[in-house]
Amino acid sequence: RSLAVVHFWAPWAPQCAQMNEVMAALAKEHTQVSFVKLEAEAVPEVSEKYGITSVPTFLFFKNSQKVDRLDGAHAPELTKKVQRHASSSSISVGSNQTAKEDLNVRLKKLINAAPCMLFMKGSPKEPRCGKSFSKQMVEILNKHGVSFSSFDIFSDEEVRQGLKTYSNWPTYPQLYVAGELIGGLDIVKELEASGELDTVCPKAQKLEDRLKNLINKAPVMLFMKGSKQMAKCGFSKQILEILNNTGVDYETFDILEDEEVRQGLKTFSNWPTYPQLYVKGELVGGLDIVK
Repeated sequence: RSLAVVHFWAPWAPQCAQMNEVMAALAKEHTQVSFVKLEAEAVPEVSEKYGITSVPTFLFFKNSQKVDRLDGAHAPELTKKVQRHASSSSISVGSNQTAKEDLNVRLKKLINAAPCMLFMKGSPKEPRCGKSFSKQMVEILNKHGVSFSSFDIFSDEEVRQGLKTYSNWPTYPQLYVAGELIGGLDIVKELEASGELDTVCPKAQKLEDRLKNLINKAPVMLFMKGSKQMAKCGFSKQILEILNNTGVDYETFDILEDEEVRQGLKTFSNWPTYPQLYVKGELVGGLDIVK
């Protein structure tokens, strides 16, 4: 059909049950739209393919192409997106304007998601660019020890097209520092040649130093999927319940928000899974040990 909305959910997450009710109501209203529920942890290869790291997440498909996504339990936003995509075949000028405003807000958020943001084809580990411009850009930034986050423009056609207009820059990769466009590969090469790149871009703190600082940020530190307010996996949810029952004062770090920490901490502590609990900078262990 023209539009399919796929809900990646988990039976242990109450917020997913609420969003299923919202979907059921939307299904009655939009009979031409297909609504599908997929248990995220039961289809790991699909979840991985589409970068599903938390539940609920909604993906929107048109003619088998992914056109949009929504992370989190935001009923008004889900309703808005369903209405927009379902009626986009007969868009009026008014709703087109609203869609444009929504996109600009989203682009601004993405550009400011990290002090240094790279919009590229593929990921730093796997650039997907015929002429390898994205690959060259990543190599230069890594060579200079620049701390940067990236966004794969292949994962979102709306962002890919919208950012060209928003920044008045027609090609990729695009590098932003503190929300301002620096430019593409040629400009970054010029900055490197003149020695200015080191002053423009924020330096990466050595990962080991960063991990030590994070582990010692509070006397009791929990590295988990999600936050104190909302766990995003069953194991993290159980460990929160135990800590809350004991009345221990603790801080949390969401490893889903930072891939570098997520992978680095496994090696640093020689502990392959999450959650991980630290007391005074020392690893206690995971859920089983805490139990």
